[in-house]
Amino acid sequence: MSATTANAGPAAPAQPQAAFKPPNMALTTLGLALASFMQVLDTTIANVSLPTISGNLGGSANQATWVITSFAVSNAIALPLTGFFTRKFGERKLFMWATLLFVIASFLCGLANSMGLLVAARALQGFVAGPMYPVTQALLISIYPPHKRGQAIALLAMVTVVAPIAGPILGGWITDNYSWEWIFFINVPIGIFASIVVGNQLRGRPERLDKPKMDYMGLAMLVIGVAALQIMLDLGNDEDWFNSTTIVVLTIVAVVALAVFVIWELTERDPIVNLRLFRHRNFASGTAAMVLAYSAFFAIGLLVPLWLQRNLGYTSIWAGLATAPIGILPVLLTPFVGLYAARFDLRWVATGAFLVMAATSFVRSGFNLDVDFHHVALVQLWQGLGVALFFMPVLTILLSDLEPHEIAAGSGLATFVRTLGGSFAASLTTWAWNQRSTIHHAQLTEHIGAYDPQIQQTVDQLGRGDPTRGALVLNQMISQQAAQIGFNEMLYLIGILFVVVTAFVWMAKPPFSAKVGGGAAAAGGH
Repeated sequence: MSATTANAGPAAPAQPQAAFKPPNMALTTLGLALASFMQVLDTTIANVSLPTISGNLGGSANQATWVITSFAVSNAIALPLTGFFTRKFGERKLFMWATLLFVIASFLCGLANSMGLLVAARALQGFVAGPMYPVTQALLISIYPPHKRGQAIALLAMVTVVAPIAGPILGGWITDNYSWEWIFFINVPIGIFASIVVGNQLRGRPERLDKPKMDYMGLAMLVIGVAALQIMLDLGNDEDWFNSTTIVVLTIVAVVALAVFVIWELTERDPIVNLRLFRHRNFASGTAAMVLAYSAFFAIGLLVPLWLQRNLGYTSIWAGLATAPIGILPVLLTPFVGLYAARFDLRWVATGAFLVMAATSFVRSGFNLDVDFHHVALVQLWQGLGVALFFMPVLTILLSDLEPHEIAAGSGLATFVRTLGGSFAASLTTWAWNQRSTIHHAQLTEHIGAYDPQIQQTVDQLGRGDPTRGALVLNQMISQQAAQIGFNEMLYLIGILFVVVTAFVWMAKPPFSAKVGGGAAAAGGH
């Protein structure tokens, strides 16, 4: 493998030099944060607009789900390729071009006049969005001095939490008050501003560039394996999982392709995805903690709004308002977490975060159908405390023992695995909730006899003299109770998972800032 740097000559460990500092740190941070917020926001902003989109474009509800699936599949494929792209183009250019291409893809989404064109534009949007978050993370780490680097990571952590919450609320408001096209058009000015600002501010920043050869085998196996896996997870519930030939075939393809991919990448001299990063102890344990905790967090973010709408009869807007308080404390506490968390053992900070989120999950496991808006929102608020303390420490731990030039690749790989964890959580938790609800419904109906005088009287009262109507109302009440019991069980299990995750952060070893702090600062770039 040949390699060149910004000055020429073979690639070598970066020599100590003054850290690069942009002319305007605040403006650079704003540009990076806006681009990252825009990209993360677009993972959820279209969710509540799907019925409107499918109606306007003449598509079915199943076709509309591909607006989400196409983005998720392409994004999952691009994320682990971040390391390859940064080696080839450099982080500044990659950020600029990825952001501008995201703008173009967003504009094409808004202009789409058919479902096919929209899905294609969303696939492009998802692919170019892949490197944006990891590269933003690497750029922020490189330009901030070591004692302020925690603040930079905490800022991105806040974006990770707030943007997915804001997405459905903002998407619904824009769709109701304007038109669905504007959920994509709003990206255009933001993306152009971020690209121009960051490109100008980071001009002259040292870059470590290589000329990596294209690993076609690895790329092919990655695309096939991830696409099959993501589609299988997205379609699983609708296709009744392994009772469907389609799901079985997709699973076989995913398992074989990803197995070949892992073996190939671990033995390839110049792999397109550097799986050898898992040789770093903190990266491996931190990534495991991130994936499991994020999956549990993602499952709560999916189950609670569904429960509010299905069981308690909330509208989508009121469900969004009830869950939104989870973002309040992360926004308020992020500056303090960034400033002071590094003064403590980050394993204790992360442990505190996981225990808070476990406690709120256990509280939810005691909810019933009479719980009011205030209690739901209050538990969401307190979960926000755990979220505020979660991302920054775990991100710092998993990046801490990477070499400076490995940070972008490591961030992309960790985000990729985290994204897959979220996909598994989305599919498995809704499936498990439905299964447990069905089981509890059967168990509850075992105690109801059609010829029991008390039951007959209850049915008569519920139906106001109409036995058929009364039986339907009774069955609906049983279904609601069964779903509530299933929901409580799921939240209890999620609480246990948060407790278990604490073990993974304690597998990491201090220090948690040596290479990311001194190394990146010395290198001035990656």
